[in-house]
Amino acid sequence: MYPPPAPARRDFISVTLSPGRSYDGGQGLRRRSCWRKWKQLSRLQRTVVLFLLVVVMLFGLLSYVHVADEWTGTSLHDPRVANKCFPVFHTVRPRGIGCLWLVHSRSPGERASLSLSSVAALGHPHLCPCSEHSRFSPCSWRGAGTKPQQGTEPPGKKAELPARPSPKAARIQQAPEGCGRRLPPAWAGYRKFAWGHGELKPLTRSFSEWFGLGLTLIDALDTMWILGLKKEFQEARNWVSKRLLFQKDVDVNLFESTIRILGGLLSAFHLSGDILFLKKAEDFGNRLMPAFRTPSKIPYSDVNIGTGVAHPPRWTSDSTVAEVTSIQLEFRELSRLTGDKKFQEAAEEVTRRVHALHGKLDGLVPMFINTNSGSFTHLGVFTLGARADSYYEYLLKQWIQGGKKERQLLEDYLEAVDGIRKHLLARSEPRKLTFVGELNHGRFSAKMDHLVCFLPGTLALGAHHGLPAEHMELAQALMDTCYQMYRQMETGLSPEIAHFNLHHTKAVKDVQVKAADRHNLLRPETVESLFYLYRLTGDRKYQDWGWEILHSFNTYTRVPSGGYSSISNVQDPRHPQPRDKMESFFLGETLKYLYLLFSDDPDLLSLDTYVFNTEAHPLPIWAPS
Repeated sequence: MYPPPAPARRDFISVTLSPGRSYDGGQGLRRRSCWRKWKQLSRLQRTVVLFLLVVVMLFGLLSYVHVADEWTGTSLHDPRVANKCFPVFHTVRPRGIGCLWLVHSRSPGERASLSLSSVAALGHPHLCPCSEHSRFSPCSWRGAGTKPQQGTEPPGKKAELPARPSPKAARIQQAPEGCGRRLPPAWAGYRKFAWGHGELKPLTRSFSEWFGLGLTLIDALDTMWILGLKKEFQEARNWVSKRLLFQKDVDVNLFESTIRILGGLLSAFHLSGDILFLKKAEDFGNRLMPAFRTPSKIPYSDVNIGTGVAHPPRWTSDSTVAEVTSIQLEFRELSRLTGDKKFQEAAEEVTRRVHALHGKLDGLVPMFINTNSGSFTHLGVFTLGARADSYYEYLLKQWIQGGKKERQLLEDYLEAVDGIRKHLLARSEPRKLTFVGELNHGRFSAKMDHLVCFLPGTLALGAHHGLPAEHMELAQALMDTCYQMYRQMETGLSPEIAHFNLHHTKAVKDVQVKAADRHNLLRPETVESLFYLYRLTGDRKYQDWGWEILHSFNTYTRVPSGGYSSISNVQDPRHPQPRDKMESFFLGETLKYLYLLFSDDPDLLSLDTYVFNTEAHPLPIWAPS
């Protein structure tokens, strides 16, 4: 038999298309083939594949957010950052370490929330909750640079600010392990670009020197301790131990070095218990003593800590009254700790002599005092701003520090408050804001320095310690005014000096600013007083106001590479003109008072236990002997 014929060879494929359907290039066949393969996998294999896909997508999302955080200067109003959680700075509380968070809401009707979250462990930034209502979100430091995004509005304008915490949300909440920690940008910038030097220049990523004594580092020691940055505190402590040497030929300002360096070392000793800081403080205090060797016992403004030569400024033989009367808290405490009475005796001799001087006006003092004659100069000019401000603050705080026993200090303070009421208070138009002006040979000036915003907090502190209730009423009125100095500016940041309108005109704001006074130096006085008012009244509007100010700092002064910069124009949100300087008091005072303001724990640096010097360094109130 013949074999069957071979099958015919085909060089083509026959395809039959169903009527009414178009050809899809084989996609349907491939989909069905993939589905058959997927169904052929075991349940375990399918679960593993799905899990890996989710992980890949999650890491992709996190990478995108991280890159956006690093390279964009997005405002907190930008919808791209909605529903994310941004730590502002880290904190320490008696019951553990915590973080301060901003939760920004996407929906216009949904308010943001702020909470102090207790952190069980500190690690690298991962996922962490902001509050009981928030989503899990990437933790990263966040804040706009010095140039705001186009389309954003400054505080008080169209955009709605992040809200302050609700009473429930502001309570301490336990966060799971893994909540990330990053350095506050202010400290991170200093550490990276100015470590061991005076002050950070964040724009040029460099530093400036004043005394050559690591000014920002020492000023921020207690801030780091309070905020729970123990690793960074230890790193700074090592620098103090090995690098902080006072045997050098350098002039220091007696007042500035006392409140920042001596006060910072004493406070670090009290909080940490580390004897190193006390030894350094005693060494430095001894090197400042030659400043008191004057014919009048009124100290010179400057002293060389290496040679022991003290002198007044080159242009005058005067010291300012604030300089010589705002060193007493620190020198008195140094004597108490060391047992060496010379520090206290020298400082208190200045207080006694100023008390007996002629030239006061109902407790108000002139701005200058001669170191040779010991008399006031430039008589007839009275202000609570620069050159006189902390004289009044230290009258009250010395009385509190000493256990309320030194009656003369209290009487001088009460007389001064009456003098302020009689000669320096006025009300603006159109909002009737109570403000503190100046008196120049009997002529009133509606000029008020931002420095004067220490006064609401000082008045409230006095009322807390038993002084008349009308002091608290005045404190609250002045606090409103200091807030309006921020609120009425286009950037939401106060100018260095404000002039208040006294004439009723509808088109004019209460707060007027001259071109030379439009700068903001990141000063702490307003947030300092907000802390006192909130701590002593419990009124949450003071937290609201502080939250707005913090938001404005982040929007107009934050430098993306690290740090914050003072600005030259608080009235131009598009061009605030950064000045490339972060004063040491921004870390030493401003951020510290902001954290204390947002804390609801009255035992955290209790005002019945500590008194803050004028650089925000807490010193203990002396227990009755």
